[in-house]
Amino acid sequence: MTATQPPLTVHRFTMCFSSTPRGARLARHLCAHRLDAWGIPYGSDTHDAVTLIAAELCANAVRHGHVAGRNFHILLTADPATGTVRVEVTDTRGERLPRLPAAVPEDGEGGRGLLLVEALADRWGCSPRSTGGPGKTVWAEYGAPGLS
Repeated sequence: MTATQPPLTVHRFTMCFSSTPRGARLARHLCAHRLDAWGIPYGSDTHDAVTLIAAELCANAVRHGHVAGRNFHILLTADPATGTVRVEVTDTRGERLPRLPAAVPEDGEGGRGLLLVEALADRWGCSPRSTGGPGKTVWAEYGAPGLS
């Protein structure tokens, strides 16, 4: 007799947030909580990296993708089959595409978010908004072997 393994569950969290610093902060906290609930514990390298990636992408959506009266959307997934956690943040400003800065600003005021994402994520990119309407989705993937 052979034992069968139950199928692995792809974890998924999605929510809209107000395009404000408070909305970005709440998105980061809820992503951190969700990762912990999925078995990626607070304080682990994976948890800290994915939470920072989510925080930076949400902050960029607020700072560079803000349209008055419009929210930003986050989709967080963890796929045990591929060992990948993916963060997608969608805003309504399709004309303002993310770019890595040529140099780190000396004034200490921003400009490092995508450099952090680039350093932490295995892959990241941007695509047109898939749910209709104007906007873009900035995404990042982080390899997390051992997801369950």
